[in-house]
Amino acid sequence: MTACYPNTRLRRTRAHAWSRNLHRETMLTPADLIWPLFVTSGKGVEEPIASLPGVSRWSVDGIAARAKEAVDLGIPVIALFPNTPHDLRCEQGAEAHNPDNLMCQAIRAIKDACGNEIGVLTDVALDPYTSHGQDGLIDAGGYVLNDDTVAMLVDQAVNQAEAGADIIAPSDMMDGRIKAIRMALEMNGHCNVQIMSYAAKYASAFYGPFRDAVGSGGLLKGDKKTYQMDPANTDEAIREVALDIAEGADSVMVKPGLPYLDIVARVKAAFDVPVFAYQVSGEYAMIEAAAAAGAGDRDALVLETLLAFKRAGASGVLTYHAAHAARLLNG
Repeated sequence: MTACYPNTRLRRTRAHAWSRNLHRETMLTPADLIWPLFVTSGKGVEEPIASLPGVSRWSVDGIAARAKEAVDLGIPVIALFPNTPHDLRCEQGAEAHNPDNLMCQAIRAIKDACGNEIGVLTDVALDPYTSHGQDGLIDAGGYVLNDDTVAMLVDQAVNQAEAGADIIAPSDMMDGRIKAIRMALEMNGHCNVQIMSYAAKYASAFYGPFRDAVGSGGLLKGDKKTYQMDPANTDEAIREVALDIAEGADSVMVKPGLPYLDIVARVKAAFDVPVFAYQVSGEYAMIEAAAAAGAGDRDALVLETLLAFKRAGASGVLTYHAAHAARLLNG
């Protein structure tokens, strides 16, 4: 490029809104959004989550209503996370295999309400079901057992597929779980059920409000650093993604989102597969706190951060701001 001033004035194309729209490189639409929702027991229940202002847990009937809302807004996928009652949690997380657990009830309710107008993405991990808050089975020393946990996750994934899940999203970070789940789905007649792997999930400080939402925060013994990734590492993320793609993942996820845009961009460049980012609970809470403090305009902050994910190469974003952002985008 040899252009120079004044032959080239880059401000020319910025002078008017129509021109800025014409030259815009990155587009954000409601179809780029996935809306995470929290399921709780009961009927007609809405439980506001104190650490996530504006976000609630919903009983199954409320989840179905939110799914209809998502369809009207043009949001293509709902992501489900259960707040399992404490009396149904145990060391082994056995409630994950119950075909009538909160997750399966919510899947069926969404499909009854919306059919195939919307996709249902389901979390596969044991932390919403265990009494110790870890994502898998633990030994006497508290270490999370990889292969024993994978066997539990396989049955959990099949249970969700049987209920009607469209996308299985393992968030546990166990080695080898994508291949095992893919084989089980194929063997049980669910060849068209997708797997979106949490391939690069970091041991982040940004997850606190989420753990409150699913009721595992106060239960967690120790930390998750033996299976979630070290925030200092990037090359390791590429290895994780490569393994999950080879094992049968249809798409991959980077989590958290904004602090890891470099990982999103690097994964997209390296593999050119669908890459999703999760704008996690701590990120959401920070935007809400900034807006409440008058430190920034909420609508502008929401749309700018979501656009940043797309600019980095993300195919879509899981965000608690999904419904609000869709309304803004729909104008």
